[in-house]
Amino acid sequence: MERGFEYVIVGGGVAAGYAALEFTKRGVSHAQLCIISEEPVAPYERPTLSKKFLHPESPARLPSFHTCVGANEELLTPTWYEEHGIELVLGTRVESVDVGQKTLLTASGETIRYETLIIATGAKALKLEEFGVKGSEAENVCYLRDLADADRLVNVMQSCTGGNAVVIGGGYIAMECAASLVTNKLNVTMVFPEAHCMPRLFTPKIASYYEDYYQSKGVKFIRGTILSSFEFDSNGKVTAVNLRDGSQIPADMVVVGIGIRPNTSLFEGQLTMEKGGIKVNGKLQTSNDSVYAVGDVAVFPVDLCGRIRRLEHVDSARKTAKHVAAVIMEPEKTGEFKYLPLFYSKAFSFSWRFYGDNAGEVVHFGDYLGTKFGAYWINNGHLVGSFLEGGTEDEFEAIANATQLKPAVDDLAEVGRQGLNFAMTGNKQIKSHTPSIEAGTSSPVVETPIYPWHATAGVAVAASVAAFAYWYGRRRRRW
Repeated sequence: MERGFEYVIVGGGVAAGYAALEFTKRGVSHAQLCIISEEPVAPYERPTLSKKFLHPESPARLPSFHTCVGANEELLTPTWYEEHGIELVLGTRVESVDVGQKTLLTASGETIRYETLIIATGAKALKLEEFGVKGSEAENVCYLRDLADADRLVNVMQSCTGGNAVVIGGGYIAMECAASLVTNKLNVTMVFPEAHCMPRLFTPKIASYYEDYYQSKGVKFIRGTILSSFEFDSNGKVTAVNLRDGSQIPADMVVVGIGIRPNTSLFEGQLTMEKGGIKVNGKLQTSNDSVYAVGDVAVFPVDLCGRIRRLEHVDSARKTAKHVAAVIMEPEKTGEFKYLPLFYSKAFSFSWRFYGDNAGEVVHFGDYLGTKFGAYWINNGHLVGSFLEGGTEDEFEAIANATQLKPAVDDLAEVGRQGLNFAMTGNKQIKSHTPSIEAGTSSPVVETPIYPWHATAGVAVAASVAAFAYWYGRRRRRW
C-alpha cells in the first residue's frame, strides 16, 4: 500500500494535537494532514497521567483529557479529527523514514509520502537495564510515560493499598508519583543519589521546603545512594529493593522515574543532531528544509539563555507545535520562535512555576515557613530566572514579565529585601497596556512594555514582545 499527504506528523503525543488544532485554524484542507502514532488513542494531555489520572477519587479518564483541554481550548476527540478531515493512523509504528525520498514505512508495510514532515516523536523512559539493573519486566515494577503505563500503575497501586511503594528517582515525575501514591494510602520511600530532590532546578533551600512537607505526609527520603538490585519471590514479583549502600527496603511495588531519552533513532544519519536531540533553527526547521521538529526532540535557540536548548515540558511541546503549524501555513507572516522557558508542578496543595534559566547567583525571598516564597537567579548582572510558590495569576505574570526583560541587578541584597515586589512594581508599569494571557498557559502577551528597570539599565525595550513565558523542563540523565 502507498498513499500521500501534504503534511505528515510522526508521533501522536501532546504536540501532535496542538499542531492539528493550529493547522485547522489556519485553513488546512481535508485530507491534507496525517498523524501517525504508536499509541492506540488520539493525542491526549500527558501531564494528567502523573496527576489526576492517579487520584483515588474521581480520577481523570479519556476522553476528558484529550488535547487541547490543557490550554483551555477544544477537546479533540477522534470524531473531531474525522470531522476536520485529518487522518489519524493509530497503533502504528514507523519502521523507517527516508527524508531524501520523503517517505515513511510503517510496521504494517505501508508507505506514506509527504511534502512536509513534522517530527513529534517525543521521548521514552530510561529503563533500569541501561544502568545494569535487571527487573523492569516484573509485574510490580512501573514506569510512567504513556497511557498504558498509567493504566498498569493504577492496577498495581490498587492491588497493594497499605503496602510499601519505593520510588526510584528524585525528579519531576518521581515527586508527583510519590504524592499520588501517598494519597492512595501507600507507604512511600524515595531513593535518589543526590543531596536533595529536583537538583537540576531546586536550590537546597527550596528542596528542603518540599521535602519537609512530603515527610509530614509520610514519605521517607533516602538520599546519596542508588538501587543496585531487586529481591524476587517465586512468582517473579519484587519483594525488596537493595541499595548500593547495603541497605534493603521492603517493596510491594516500585515506580521508576530516572529520566527520558528523545526518540530520534529514525533520523540519525539523516538530520543534524545536537544535545541529544534534533537541531532546528528559529523556525523549528531541521537541516532538511522539508522537515521540522517540535517538543522533546527539538533543540532550538533560546534567546534568554543565549544558547540552544532541548526542553522537556508540555508547554514547550504545545508552543513549538503551534508555531510550526503557523510557519508552514503562513510562512510570510510568521517569525522565529521566541520562547521563555517555563517549568511548573502541582502536587498536594502546592503550585509553583519557574521561568527562565537557573544560572548564576540565587536570591531567595518570601516566607519559607509559610505558603508563599520564591527565588531569583542573577547572571552577569541581570535577572535570568524566577521561581515562585503559591503565587496568584498576577504574581506569576509579574515574575514572567520580569524574567523576559532581564532587568539589570546591581544589589542582590536589595532584590532579596524587595522580594516579590521587585517584579510586581515593574509589572504595574505595563498594566495600562492590558497584557493578554493565552488561555491556560500563564503566558503573557505584552504590547509595548515599559519597565523602569530598563531606564536605569539604559536598555531600550523592543515594541511588541509576542507570546512569551513557556514551561520549563530539564532532562535528567542520571538518577
